[in-house]
Amino acid sequence: MNKIEHLGIAVKDLEASNELFAKLLGTKHYKIEEVASEGVKTSFFKSGPNKIELLEATQADSPIAKFIEKKGEGVHHVAFAVENIDKEIERLKKEGFTVLNESPKKGADNKWVAFLHPKTTNGVLIELCQEITE
Repeated sequence: MNKIEHLGIAVKDLEASNELFAKLLGTKHYKIEEVASEGVKTSFFKSGPNKIELLEATQADSPIAKFIEKKGEGVHHVAFAVENIDKEIERLKKEGFTVLNESPKKGADNKWVAFLHPKTTNGVLIELCQEITE
Protein backbone atom coordinates (compact mmCIF):
# COMPACT_ATOMS: atom_id res chain seq x y z
CA MET A 1 0.00 0.00 0.00
CA ASN A 2 1.38 3.37 -1.03
CA LYS A 3 -0.31 5.90 1.26
CA ILE A 4 -3.57 6.79 2.93
CA GLU A 5 -5.68 7.91 -0.04
CA HIS A 6 -8.51 9.42 2.03
CA LEU A 7 -10.58 9.17 5.21
CA GLY A 8 -14.29 8.44 4.73
CA ILE A 9 -16.73 10.07 7.15
CA ALA A 10 -20.41 9.06 7.27
CA VAL A 11 -22.76 12.04 7.62
CA LYS A 12 -26.52 12.46 7.87
CA ASP A 13 -26.71 15.74 5.93
CA LEU A 14 -24.12 16.31 3.19
CA GLU A 15 -25.00 19.97 2.64
CA ALA A 16 -24.68 20.86 6.34
CA SER A 17 -21.51 18.77 6.64
CA ASN A 18 -20.00 20.50 3.59
CA GLU A 19 -20.51 23.83 5.35
CA LEU A 20 -19.01 22.50 8.59
CA PHE A 21 -15.92 21.01 6.90
CA ALA A 22 -15.43 24.13 4.74
CA LYS A 23 -15.22 26.16 7.96
CA LEU A 24 -13.02 23.56 9.64
CA LEU A 25 -10.56 23.16 6.75
CA GLY A 26 -10.75 26.70 5.37
CA THR A 27 -11.59 25.46 1.88
CA LYS A 28 -14.66 24.34 -0.06
CA HIS A 29 -15.23 20.79 -1.31
CA TYR A 30 -13.87 20.18 -4.80
CA LYS A 31 -16.24 17.47 -5.96
CA ILE A 32 -19.69 16.04 -5.26
CA GLU A 33 -20.48 12.68 -6.80
CA GLU A 34 -23.23 10.10 -6.47
CA VAL A 35 -22.43 6.39 -6.59
CA ALA A 36 -25.90 4.98 -7.24
CA SER A 37 -24.76 1.34 -6.96
CA GLU A 38 -23.75 1.99 -3.33
CA GLY A 39 -26.66 4.28 -2.46
CA VAL A 40 -24.33 7.13 -1.51
CA LYS A 41 -23.59 10.73 -2.36
CA THR A 42 -20.03 11.83 -1.69
CA SER A 43 -18.20 15.11 -1.28
CA PHE A 44 -14.41 15.46 -1.34
CA PHE A 45 -12.18 17.97 0.42
CA LYS A 46 -8.42 18.44 0.18
CA SER A 47 -6.41 19.33 3.24
CA GLY A 48 -2.77 19.68 2.27
CA PRO A 49 -1.81 16.38 0.61
CA ASN A 50 -4.74 14.59 2.28
CA LYS A 51 -8.33 14.01 1.22
CA ILE A 52 -11.53 13.63 3.22
CA GLU A 53 -14.62 12.01 1.73
CA LEU A 54 -18.00 12.80 3.27
CA LEU A 55 -20.63 10.13 2.61
CA GLU A 56 -24.41 10.62 2.79
CA ALA A 57 -26.86 7.76 2.24
CA THR A 58 -29.27 8.13 -0.67
CA GLN A 59 -31.12 4.90 0.12
CA ALA A 60 -32.44 3.72 3.50
CA ASP A 61 -30.88 0.27 3.04
CA SER A 62 -27.45 1.45 1.85
CA PRO A 63 -24.25 0.58 3.75
CA ILE A 64 -23.88 4.21 4.90
CA ALA A 65 -27.47 4.37 6.18
CA LYS A 66 -26.92 1.13 8.11
CA PHE A 67 -23.62 2.41 9.51
CA ILE A 68 -25.18 5.66 10.76
CA GLU A 69 -28.14 3.79 12.24
CA LYS A 70 -25.80 1.46 14.14
CA LYS A 71 -22.91 3.77 15.07
CA GLY A 72 -23.98 7.33 14.27
CA GLU A 73 -22.03 9.82 12.21
CA GLY A 74 -18.26 9.50 12.19
CA VAL A 75 -15.25 7.86 10.61
CA HIS A 76 -16.50 5.15 8.29
CA HIS A 77 -13.32 3.93 6.59
CA VAL A 78 -9.65 4.48 5.90
CA ALA A 79 -8.70 4.20 2.22
CA PHE A 80 -5.24 3.21 1.02
CA ALA A 81 -3.90 3.81 -2.50
CA VAL A 82 -2.55 0.71 -4.21
CA GLU A 83 -0.83 0.27 -7.56
CA ASN A 84 -2.47 -3.04 -8.51
CA ILE A 85 -5.73 -3.67 -6.69
CA ASP A 86 -6.16 -7.22 -8.02
CA LYS A 87 -2.73 -8.29 -6.76
CA GLU A 88 -3.34 -6.54 -3.43
CA ILE A 89 -6.67 -8.35 -2.98
CA GLU A 90 -4.96 -11.70 -3.59
CA ARG A 91 -2.05 -10.85 -1.27
CA LEU A 92 -4.36 -9.81 1.56
CA LYS A 93 -6.56 -12.91 1.16
CA LYS A 94 -3.44 -15.07 1.48
CA GLU A 95 -2.53 -13.11 4.63
CA GLY A 96 -5.88 -14.10 6.16
CA PHE A 97 -7.91 -10.91 5.69
CA THR A 98 -11.57 -11.16 4.69
CA VAL A 99 -12.06 -9.27 1.44
CA LEU A 100 -15.63 -8.08 0.92
CA ASN A 101 -15.19 -7.76 -2.86
CA GLU A 102 -13.73 -10.66 -4.83
CA SER A 103 -13.10 -8.22 -7.66
CA PRO A 104 -12.80 -4.42 -7.60
CA LYS A 105 -15.79 -2.24 -8.37
CA LYS A 106 -16.05 1.31 -9.61
CA GLY A 107 -16.17 3.79 -6.73
CA ALA A 108 -16.13 7.56 -6.37
CA ASP A 109 -13.34 9.89 -7.48
CA ASN A 110 -12.38 7.77 -10.52
CA LYS A 111 -11.19 4.77 -8.47
CA TRP A 112 -11.45 1.01 -8.51
CA VAL A 113 -12.25 -0.02 -4.94
CA ALA A 114 -12.43 -3.08 -2.70
CA PHE A 115 -13.00 -3.38 1.03
CA LEU A 116 -11.61 -5.49 3.86
CA HIS A 117 -14.00 -6.66 6.57
CA PRO A 118 -13.53 -4.75 9.84
CA LYS A 119 -13.60 -7.98 11.84
CA THR A 120 -10.20 -8.80 10.35
CA THR A 121 -8.73 -5.28 10.69
CA ASN A 122 -9.25 -4.38 14.37
CA GLY A 123 -12.72 -2.94 13.74
CA VAL A 124 -11.70 -0.54 10.95
CA LEU A 125 -13.24 -0.80 7.48
CA ILE A 126 -10.32 -0.62 5.05
CA GLU A 127 -10.78 0.47 1.45
CA LEU A 128 -8.25 -0.26 -1.28
CA CYS A 129 -8.20 2.31 -4.10
CA GLN A 130 -6.60 2.25 -7.53
CA GLU A 131 -6.88 5.11 -10.01
CA ILE A 132 -8.90 4.14 -13.11
CA THR A 133 -6.63 4.77 -16.09
CA GLU A 134 -8.75 3.38 -18.91
